[in-house]
Amino acid sequence: MNEIQHLVDGATMASTSGRSGPVYDPATGEQTGTVALASVAEVDAAVASASAAFAEWGEVSLARRTKLMLDFRNLVVEHADDVARRLTAEHGKVLDDARGEVARGIENLEFACGIAEALKGQHSEQASTGVDVYTVRRPLGVVAGITPFNFPAMVPMWMFPNAVACGNAFVLKPSERDPSAPMFLAELFQEAGFPPGVLNVVNGDKEAVDRLIEHPDVKAVSFVGSTPIAKYVYASATANGKRAQGMGGAKNHMIVLPDADLDMAADAAVSAAYGSAGERCMAISVVVAVGDIGDQLVEAIRVRMEKLVIGPGTDPASEMGPLITAEARDRVAGYVQAGADAGCSVVVDGRDQQFDGDGFFLGVSLLDHVTTDMSVYTDEIFGPVLSVVRADSYAEGAQMIRDNPFGNGAAIFTRDGGAARQFQQDADAGMVGINVPIPVPVGYHSFGGWNDSAFGDHTIYGPEGLRFYTRPKVVTSRWPDPSTSGVDLGFPRND
Repeated sequence: MNEIQHLVDGATMASTSGRSGPVYDPATGEQTGTVALASVAEVDAAVASASAAFAEWGEVSLARRTKLMLDFRNLVVEHADDVARRLTAEHGKVLDDARGEVARGIENLEFACGIAEALKGQHSEQASTGVDVYTVRRPLGVVAGITPFNFPAMVPMWMFPNAVACGNAFVLKPSERDPSAPMFLAELFQEAGFPPGVLNVVNGDKEAVDRLIEHPDVKAVSFVGSTPIAKYVYASATANGKRAQGMGGAKNHMIVLPDADLDMAADAAVSAAYGSAGERCMAISVVVAVGDIGDQLVEAIRVRMEKLVIGPGTDPASEMGPLITAEARDRVAGYVQAGADAGCSVVVDGRDQQFDGDGFFLGVSLLDHVTTDMSVYTDEIFGPVLSVVRADSYAEGAQMIRDNPFGNGAAIFTRDGGAARQFQQDADAGMVGINVPIPVPVGYHSFGGWNDSAFGDHTIYGPEGLRFYTRPKVVTSRWPDPSTSGVDLGFPRND
């Protein structure tokens, strides 16, 4: 039985809280480990370690920070498969999905390696006679990240590389459901040569989260998870005088116009709805079929669903793995029943598919003729369920997105450039895809939704991430005329 503790001051710190949680292999349903749940005192120890480290790390040269970040990046690349296997073992996603997650994390690491360029300030010479004004960006101090179970490696790499590259010290609180991958990343971080305490990891539950939010030495909190918790973290952190960014849930729509490439749209719907068992905040949850393309599109999706191979993530043939827990599986299955009870057409019922063993598997479901008052439309299901809503026009579909309280991502499939251009203006979402179902930005842009999908003034990673983890300092300087100090410049002054 694997026992996962904390990492504080560069070394494993055994928990004395007396509390722990189970870690499962979702493909078998077996408990494979336990994870320590931190006490307030253990969180305080991690923050104290980070505070001590920041005193020196905040003044380390950009050249040194860059070298260490490059060394860390190279170690993550070297051990990418090791990280992916840990993801699959505790989250359940198939290895190809896990490798993709690690690759997107490395993309953000590589952005952090360019910190010397990204942190360059601004300089105005001779703003007034003999006066120069310049702006520099300074680190905040100790910052914290609270990350979700669905991307236990990628989302931490959205946070701590940028924060540390900016000169901060970081305390990571990963999900207690699949903690091995982020802990392994922290161990590689130490191997790269970063000073102890620059990155600390405390595993835990609400007790640890609340202590990080209220701790007076924590200057900022980053969060990714569900909307109710994002609201709570943002409100609590800001009430305690901290910067906060809370990335919340989603109900992402994909509008398919009658002129769309049917095969492209159907392929995209299946991969975006059912990849990683639908446990993605950028998953497509709703397909809006416009006009007479609806019947053809639903049939094309159904045919592709029949070919989808569901099985253990370690099996190379598997295209979708289990859900994270038995409770998650049962909750998602309940939404399928709720949709049927509300009157939608259950084209494919994932509950009908049988699986051997005790893993947390659920088949994929397709619901047609869903209406906007049904719970399968209004709620973030976070599982392999795709709803199809029929619309008479593009305008009706665009209005659905505007009326939805979430605003993470939205996509359109069309051959019409004018319609696509109009959609990128109309879509009330922070990330928009044109014939791209999951428009997650590359690492040198920034990730973040609108409305109830994000809370705070800064989105995450990329340029916005750097702004979140630093604060500007503006310096106005005037030097005496050298002639008054007896310094001979060797040429006459020209005032």
